[in-house]
Amino acid sequence: KCIHTIQPCTGWWLFISELSSSLMEKVNGQEMLSGLRLPEMEDLGQFFRSLPTSTLVGIGALTAVLAYWLSSRPRPIQPPCDLRHQSQEVPEEDGGRRSMIGDSSKLLTHYHDDARTMYEVFQRGFHISGDGPCLGSRLPNQPYKWISYREVARAEYLGSGLLHQGCQPNPDQFIGVFAQNRPEWIISELACYTYSMVVVPLYDTLGPDAIRFIINTADISTVICDKEDKAKVLLGNVERRETPALRRIIIMDTFDATSLLEQAQGCGVTIQAMAEVEVSGGDNDTASPQPPAPEDLSIVCFTSGTTGNPKGVMLTHGNVVADFSGFLKVTDKVICPNKDDCLISFLPLAHMFERLIESVVYCHGGRIGFYQGDIRLLADDMKALRPTIFPVVPRLLNRMYDKIFSQANTPVKRWLLNFAAKRKGAEVSAGVIRSDSVWDKVFFSKIQASLGGRLRMIITGAAPASPSVLGFLRAALGCQVYEAYGQTECTAGCTFTTPGDWTSGHVGAPLPCNLIKLVDVAEKNYFASKGEGEVCVKGPNVFKGYLKDPERTAETLDSDGWLHTGDIGKWLPNGSLKIIDRKKHIFKLAQGEYISPEKIENIYIRSEPLTQLYIHGDSLQSCLVGIVVPDPEVLPNWAKKKGIQGEYKDLCKNTMLKKAILEDMVRLGKASGLHSFEQVKNIYVHNEMFSIQNGLLTPTLKAKRPELREFFKGKIDDLYNGISM
Repeated sequence: KCIHTIQPCTGWWLFISELSSSLMEKVNGQEMLSGLRLPEMEDLGQFFRSLPTSTLVGIGALTAVLAYWLSSRPRPIQPPCDLRHQSQEVPEEDGGRRSMIGDSSKLLTHYHDDARTMYEVFQRGFHISGDGPCLGSRLPNQPYKWISYREVARAEYLGSGLLHQGCQPNPDQFIGVFAQNRPEWIISELACYTYSMVVVPLYDTLGPDAIRFIINTADISTVICDKEDKAKVLLGNVERRETPALRRIIIMDTFDATSLLEQAQGCGVTIQAMAEVEVSGGDNDTASPQPPAPEDLSIVCFTSGTTGNPKGVMLTHGNVVADFSGFLKVTDKVICPNKDDCLISFLPLAHMFERLIESVVYCHGGRIGFYQGDIRLLADDMKALRPTIFPVVPRLLNRMYDKIFSQANTPVKRWLLNFAAKRKGAEVSAGVIRSDSVWDKVFFSKIQASLGGRLRMIITGAAPASPSVLGFLRAALGCQVYEAYGQTECTAGCTFTTPGDWTSGHVGAPLPCNLIKLVDVAEKNYFASKGEGEVCVKGPNVFKGYLKDPERTAETLDSDGWLHTGDIGKWLPNGSLKIIDRKKHIFKLAQGEYISPEKIENIYIRSEPLTQLYIHGDSLQSCLVGIVVPDPEVLPNWAKKKGIQGEYKDLCKNTMLKKAILEDMVRLGKASGLHSFEQVKNIYVHNEMFSIQNGLLTPTLKAKRPELREFFKGKIDDLYNGISM
């Protein structure tokens, strides 16, 4: 009977079943093994001697197979805490909850004693790596080329060169960095940290007005940029006297010295090549490193926001170290980074999520490979680099998911793919994460190979991830997939998936470096007594305030040190947090009902053909309307199922298809419990994606609601007129 109750890994079960059946047939022609009772046997040795040789060989083979399986079967991840109890309340902190991982008496400020500032973080990785490869880049159709930790440490010369040009070695000296992701970005950052200076990232997707605002607000006199065209943008601002404080531009690439220097001279700005500044710093022997303290300012990261001027989030070295230490504490028992790890860098370094994960990698002597700068070539970069760590945003995961299913272009293929994902998903639910099961070999190996074939960890953040997409990819990619939640004001993350909890629909438990509490939002009927309310964060990873903006600082950071995020959360029974709504972007309809458009959008976006949408309403109207953007890869097949055919742009104009999409949205709304007044009554099908380039998305891919409202003003009026008719 014990043979029949064993449930080994897929691939062995059929063999063992057949072997056991064969053995039972051969033992005196009866199923003697099934009725065997060892204590009743007088002479076990005599029994085995009476068995045929072939039977004994079979028993030996079966024993060997079972022994091999027992020693090699996949092991589930051991969670660092009881998954039924992932956080607990701290009564003295006004209902705040803390992680069950780590020391319950205090919040985590650092993980490594020798890495308490970002300067020490790199130095630690330098020593661990043994001067191994650190930063890599590639040209089209070429392998990655690497520079070592020792070569990256030449940042000391660049920092010394900045001092030689008149910069001051203290946290009041702000240095702008205006570049795409590349090795020189990290080198520039480390140059600042070596001499206690502060980094201020600039990025062109903010727009020229925001760049001028940042330079003036932070009194930036020196900007390090990557290309000549960015230098010209900066010089144009100086010429128009819009950034009078800017006096020096350092360029990473080679440039046309004649024309650029002539323009710069007319503006009173000095232009230099980065290599030239490094040489001058190497000759300046008197400038020994003057590293910062944990409480010193590290970076001022300007968040784009959806309205108004950017806000300069002031983060200290201690803030950044505390945040990534929380991440390390949660994962250290299952997947702690090491010097063999490699990260693909493509998310903007101007944002803290990417910079935080990269600092974790080089703190442990790992490698960072930069993409070529074109997101369309990311897949090619992944194959060439073969990374082990992959920070992503949900939008990219959605594209991966859609592409996988678009290639399964028949009902049978889709059924097989879903069946394989469910079978593999059962393993994931049991805590087993692997890429060598029969399901991987038959169905998922090509998907894994397209990402390099070596992934150990994927971390997604910056926006909500679809539970269905997350669940499928956890099964298909064969690696640990974590979801983080947070914002720049708490450095990057404040919650994180607990290893072993591979359920979806939540953002994990508090990190060990911070507390989280929920506070009442009475106008939306959310109350902390019911486990719902605005998410507030407190701990050593919480920012010090907005640069030169005490009014907005006071709005966000209360007198007790709690950061008010503006997000609405709900505690789940296991102590993890679910984000259910947004405090902002609420409005009243004409009849007085409050509407939270983002909550509704999160429901409607699950409609198969949709990739983007915008829900609109105001106090002069009694109902909602929507602007929807279908997925070009999904829409034609979805429309075909509805008996509608045509090219993408023609389909977007088809009234029958519009009706089908609206019906599907309303169906999802009913299934999710939306009230009648929360359902859209009319939609416009738009054939162009909302994007950063057309000004409808922020650089973190959040919808710019005021811009969307203005952009579609005419269409919105038509939608309401259509309802009244």
